[in-house]
Amino acid sequence: MSTLAPTLQAFFTDRLTRQRQVSPHTVAAYRDTLRLLLVFAAKRLNVAPSRLDMEHLDAPLVAGFLDHLERDRGNSVRTRNARLTAIRSLFRYAAFRHPEHASVIERVLAMPPKRFDRNLVTYLTEAEVDALLAAPDRTTWTGRRDHAWLGLAVQTGLRVSELIGLRCADAHLGVGAHVSCVGKGRKQRITPLTKGTVAVLRGWLAERAGDAADPLFATHTGRSLSRDALERRLAKHAVSAALACSSMREKRITLHVLRHTAAMRLLQAGVDTSVIALWLGHEQVETTQVYLHADLALKERALARTAPAGTRPGRYRPPDSVIAFLEAL
Repeated sequence: MSTLAPTLQAFFTDRLTRQRQVSPHTVAAYRDTLRLLLVFAAKRLNVAPSRLDMEHLDAPLVAGFLDHLERDRGNSVRTRNARLTAIRSLFRYAAFRHPEHASVIERVLAMPPKRFDRNLVTYLTEAEVDALLAAPDRTTWTGRRDHAWLGLAVQTGLRVSELIGLRCADAHLGVGAHVSCVGKGRKQRITPLTKGTVAVLRGWLAERAGDAADPLFATHTGRSLSRDALERRLAKHAVSAALACSSMREKRITLHVLRHTAAMRLLQAGVDTSVIALWLGHEQVETTQVYLHADLALKERALARTAPAGTRPGRYRPPDSVIAFLEAL
């Protein structure tokens, strides 16, 4: 057995689990990345994974693996960069254990992430939110459950993992109503609730009739809803909502879009971005700046304040359709 195998084992058991105490999601992401890397290296070098050494995983091989992710597996640049982050984390740990491979490790650590185009975030308008919340059939148990978690997701902007992890005791519906959760980075935070959300959750909790430690949103068997289950339910309701609100047909609606929607509603209500960052549990305020780029109305208000004196407010509109055609040529 090579020196890579015990280093890999110690990386997960000692570095990630004991020292950094990362979440199970991070362990799973790093595990999948390194498994894919070892399988790729073993196939390219015709060496069993257990016999691979640090010198085999040099910069050219890692670069080939990253290209393989994009070209053959169809991964996005974001996924490619996330895989590189996991590989670099392993190599930083290996640098202290194997100084004899310092040159190989240094070249891998010097590999930069790939730049990519950043698209504007997708979010729902108020009319689209109303259509989505009206989509579940509230004459059924699952419909009332879905209406409750959809409304909570749109109002609070909780991450999928946070929504899934909610327990009945996490919903505090008295004075100062809020939900408490443990978010990304093991940070605990509380998010206030509106009166409408409180009323819906109060009705759901009465029907749910679960113990304090039971999942707030569960299946018929009492188990927590999975990420895939939530995505399937959301996709189903989005199709129904699109029948009542045609603008939804042009959008790809995911659970993260609901989080974006909560942020945009706060921004359009005049809430400062630093408060929105706290609300969403962002590590850095700069992460929240993406919502400023997506809000056209906010930019138009800024433009109106900088318009020259004596000009009429608003956008220029051609006086006639024929003139508009000619000016568009």
